[in-house]
Amino acid sequence: MARKIIMNGEDIRRTLARIAHEIIEQNRSIDHLILVGMRTRGVPLARRLAANIQKFENITVPVGALDFSLYRDDISHLDKQPVVQHTDIPASVDGKSILLVDDVLYTGRSTRAAMDALIDLGRPRQIQLAVLIDRGHREMPIRPDYIGKNIPSARHEEIQVHLVETDGVDEVAIISHEPNTSDRDQRHPVPAGKRRGHDVGK
Repeated sequence: MARKIIMNGEDIRRTLARIAHEIIEQNRSIDHLILVGMRTRGVPLARRLAANIQKFENITVPVGALDFSLYRDDISHLDKQPVVQHTDIPASVDGKSILLVDDVLYTGRSTRAAMDALIDLGRPRQIQLAVLIDRGHREMPIRPDYIGKNIPSARHEEIQVHLVETDGVDEVAIISHEPNTSDRDQRHPVPAGKRRGHDVGK
């Protein structure tokens, strides 16, 4: 098993600052914007983005936390039932622009589950998606609006995001496990049209 650090704390800080600027640019009015972190690590990422927006624009954006465990499409196949955490969204989602925030976008199934959970709470005007890492291998027609870093990966590789709030350190690592024959050398790059969030040279 090989482990390689691909983002350190300073990389993550700069990336979140850039995403915050992109959010401001893409949302002409952020008065109706709510950042909703997908548990677990999407929550501290959403809080950091909100802090950046506050710093850049002197506007306080509400931040919520969303648990979507019971909306997963694999729940009946799990050996153990998921531990349900608290959903806390500080305002009604009706008519609001909701920005879902997650650490890693992979198959898209977690994002779909999060949208289902969100829509059960009301009828947002718009749902956007921001992710720190997009690693490809999509199984759902889901594309993020804001991307921190594209990391083409093979299925036998694991992307680990560690944050100070949950893990005591800020870093992103890629872990290479022994691949199955069918997975060997099958890296999935993100489509060229969505590479604007790529950190050149990283």
